[in-house]
Amino acid sequence: MLNTRYSKFLTAAVLYINFAAYLYLPYLKDFKPVQYLIVVNITLAGLGCFVLSRRWVGSFAGSFFAGAIYGFGPFTLHLAAYHPSAGLLVAAIPWLFCLAAFAARAERRVLAVPFSVLPFLAIAVFFKLAANYGLFPVPIWTRLHLADLVALAIPLVRINAGPAGLGFYHVPIAALIAGLLMLLVARRFGIIIIFAVGTALAFCKAFFDISPIIWAVLPVLCCSVLIGAGLQALTSAGFADRKLVLAIAVVMGILTVVTLLLATKYFQVFAGLGDRYARVLLIEAWMYILGTIATAIVFFLTRAKLRVRLVRLILLCSAMAIDIFLGARFIVDKTL
Repeated sequence: MLNTRYSKFLTAAVLYINFAAYLYLPYLKDFKPVQYLIVVNITLAGLGCFVLSRRWVGSFAGSFFAGAIYGFGPFTLHLAAYHPSAGLLVAAIPWLFCLAAFAARAERRVLAVPFSVLPFLAIAVFFKLAANYGLFPVPIWTRLHLADLVALAIPLVRINAGPAGLGFYHVPIAALIAGLLMLLVARRFGIIIIFAVGTALAFCKAFFDISPIIWAVLPVLCCSVLIGAGLQALTSAGFADRKLVLAIAVVMGILTVVTLLLATKYFQVFAGLGDRYARVLLIEAWMYILGTIATAIVFFLTRAKLRVRLVRLILLCSAMAIDIFLGARFIVDKTL
């Protein structure tokens, strides 16, 4: 059992390291020494989320994609546009939350609450120390606005339009919806509170020299774990879950139509710069089409009472992998 855990961890580590190397290899020759932190940070962030997700996600695939979304998602990759040290917090936060998560699992709930405060303290201490040394990893005014939430639907188009990259790519949205519903049904109030507090602070003005945008790492981490749990749920969904799976497929279809309409609008109204945005929107629409097809197939399998988990797993994981692969490449090229 222990050897299996280590082998899964090592497999995830090797895959994350190779993907990080692939993303940044074209730029390494021009990197300053401190910029190598970017590659280290995203790898450690992905591994931290992978380990944390094991608390709730039983499948390797679910945990692997939870870590991939967190470590190689728009939020983490976009931080490279600021100082490389900004990613240190993103890398450390999931590891710090592991203390609270596994304390609760070990029936030591009395320790879970104080351990849950550690990531908040780490953010405050990090920015305080950085300010003392005259280092501001992220501008103090950088915070979320309501307009930035559009990036949740079209992360590639909005990657440089806001203070931070939001979104979880396209295909993972289906798993995120499933994960959110599971969270609400299970009434995991601790996770809901962390999600709500982090989101609220990300919209607030700065205090204690902390850039508000960094608080967004908390809801991003929560959603990444939920994506892992949602992927596992979609893989094992039964006949009784068919309406839920259909609803998710419908949402993905709506996002596809909206993205296509936006692309058409850019093509018709704008020229030059607008064409560029339209082409990116078309790519995003294709990713939504891929997610819609994958979710629809899962629905028809559940309605036919066919488990075939391996088929579902290959289908959903392949779609997610393509989405993350193309999206991460695009973001890195835009950010550096």
